[in-house]
Amino acid sequence: MDAQLVSILVFLAIGAVAGWLAGQIMKGGGFGLLGNIIIGIVGSFIGGFLFGRFISGGLIGTIVTATLGAVVLLAVVKILKKI
Repeated sequence: MDAQLVSILVFLAIGAVAGWLAGQIMKGGGFGLLGNIIIGIVGSFIGGFLFGRFISGGLIGTIVTATLGAVVLLAVVKILKKI
């Protein structure tokens, strides 16, 4: 299997796990596989920007960073829905 394809699959898997975890933390439940992946991927960028200097790398660190970013994303969306 091509290394680039494996990287993309790992990226999507991390996004799905992070999105699912964020949904559980924010009591929003699951958002479906595609929704979890999107929330997790966007969350990974937000988490990297906000927490990248504080959380070390590796698989667990990446999942934690993406999950924290996804929680921030869901919190902002929740606040904006109330406005």
